[in-house]
Amino acid sequence: MIYTVTLNPSIDYIVHVENFKPGAVNRMTKDFKFPGGKGINVSRILQRLDQPATALGFIGGFTGHFIESQLKDEGLTCAFTPVRYDSRINIKLKSQTETEINGLGPLLSNEEIQELKERLSQVQKGDIVVLAGSTPASLPKGFYQELIEIIKEKEAEFVIDTTGKDLADALSAKPLLIKPNNHELGALYQTEFETIADILPYGRKLLKAGAQHVLISMAGDGALLFIAEGVYQSNVLKRPVKNSVGAGDSMIAGFIGAYEKTKDPIEAFKWGVACGSATAFSDDLATRAMIDSLLPEVAITKISE
Repeated sequence: MIYTVTLNPSIDYIVHVENFKPGAVNRMTKDFKFPGGKGINVSRILQRLDQPATALGFIGGFTGHFIESQLKDEGLTCAFTPVRYDSRINIKLKSQTETEINGLGPLLSNEEIQELKERLSQVQKGDIVVLAGSTPASLPKGFYQELIEIIKEKEAEFVIDTTGKDLADALSAKPLLIKPNNHELGALYQTEFETIADILPYGRKLLKAGAQHVLISMAGDGALLFIAEGVYQSNVLKRPVKNSVGAGDSMIAGFIGAYEKTKDPIEAFKWGVACGSATAFSDDLATRAMIDSLLPEVAITKISE
């Protein structure tokens, strides 16, 4: 079984405005409301890949009701922890450029935090738990480490998609997969990359530090997969880019969904690239039809031992 944990779910309110002007009255040309949060995005793509997953996390208020009802309408299994205060709303303004305004998230009580931990403690040996996204400000620092301890005690695997200290601290626990982009990787090691060759030593550092599989997304330069057997690079699929929100989450879902079935990291990488690209080419997360249409175009090349 795959579980996803979204500690700070949201309604993603996507607004299209032609020629947005700050300080003036602007009118939308179209808008969309979707359940958001990185773990939730992973669950939604897994559902479209016919890979069952259970969504965990904190959810509350009228916004939380919308999020959960939308997910259940899509056929997802939800086991959220109800909280007193409203889940957040994130605004994604699309005009000449993309602008995001992300909400803070709810204030959480100690009882609510403990209930989520109890729900997570139901995982079993061999399950995969995806920990993804930001944390509400009311959670203690290092909360992901507390969840990782629960997962490891149950002999389950975990994926973590976060940045900075939370990512660095998770490596020694041997995550099944991590997926920083090239900028997040540079920030982690306080450096910058000019070429793909510059990235290779740092991807290998992540493996040496404990990660079992490392995906590095590089936008227009494709993606890299680091495993013990070598380094692999994907090609770049060409379509008009409509949406940057959720593409990385979709890549994780594609990889984990395929890896759960095949245990083949190269095949999983192909699915990850197809899913991430399909979301980038869509208004919302990728459809199964779009993913299937792109999969034959994905080419994976080994570039280094």
